[in-house]
Amino acid sequence: MTDDALMALALELAARGHGATSPNPMVGAVLWNGGRIVGRGYHVGAGAPHAEVVALEEAGAAARGATLYCTLEPCCHTGRTGPCVDRIVEAGVRRVVVGVEDPDPRVDGGGVRHLRARGVEVAVGVGRRRAARLNEAFFTVKRRRRPFVTLKAAVSLDGRIAAAPGRRTPLTGRSAQDHAHDTRALVDAIGIGSETVLVDDPQLTARGRPRRRPFVRVLFDTRMRTPADARVLTTLAHGPVVVMTTEAAADAWPERAAALEGAGAAVERLPARDPALAASRLLAYGVSDLLIEGGADVHRAAWAAGIVDRVRLYLCPVTLAPAGVPWMADARFSFAALGPVRTRCLGGDVLLEADVQRFD
Repeated sequence: MTDDALMALALELAARGHGATSPNPMVGAVLWNGGRIVGRGYHVGAGAPHAEVVALEEAGAAARGATLYCTLEPCCHTGRTGPCVDRIVEAGVRRVVVGVEDPDPRVDGGGVRHLRARGVEVAVGVGRRRAARLNEAFFTVKRRRRPFVTLKAAVSLDGRIAAAPGRRTPLTGRSAQDHAHDTRALVDAIGIGSETVLVDDPQLTARGRPRRRPFVRVLFDTRMRTPADARVLTTLAHGPVVVMTTEAAADAWPERAAALEGAGAAVERLPARDPALAASRLLAYGVSDLLIEGGADVHRAAWAAGIVDRVRLYLCPVTLAPAGVPWMADARFSFAALGPVRTRCLGGDVLLEADVQRFD
């Protein structure tokens, strides 16, 4: 088998950790020796053995003289587990093929240098584009010190998200709704604004989809309008609820902040209304990717702050009245300007996705 084919297999293994490894990356590893695969592994979750170690343990003595295919540069530091590079050298691996370098400053090429200094042949960049994209959230955290942010909205053909201000307006069909909840099952956190809380009073769960980590729900509320009896606060068993507000708002309405904390919410008091700072604060909750579902004010603020990495629109075959709520009015937003747009039919709706931050 070729290097490309074996790296593709390692990437397939890595993807099995989707939704479970955050804040760690997804990593897969394959050991090839004597014309056959002698070991496979992937990272199943934070604190668990790394993919390379799992593959080495499966291979045993067959790892000596083998080639290791690893989707991400092997670590050279001690965290919850020991350095993988030491285990690779001790096992007698002859060659290591790496998909992409690890952007963690504790690694950042150090793993490759460590292996080469000890006589291990190393090739870097096989399957680089796919390997980087697989861990786009991890790369964003390490490079930009904030989660990977996706804006998600359902819009009418005339670019509106509701028939009128304050009116709940379901737009998507069943297939699109299923897709949206499948996505919720994989992300670390979902965010909405206080207007959405007041109008929709959502629970913000994955609707029965299995999750492998707690689900962080983020309420952006600089006016402290979220009621203490909001339905989302009855779902704390799914994960924490974080209210992002300002110090000024919490000082102006201390009883509202106290009521939310009494209901189980964590109230984050920011020095100013700053979407970038709010996103960075979420790292403390183990959030590597954030799905912002609405509403329009929150989307425009995130876009203006330059923290959006992907836009996901469900285009619905309806038109709304001119009095409807526009999605990105006056935000200097152009979907077409983002570059390649990926499309997919979901029943009667069409899913449109485009990237702001590219990993290729």
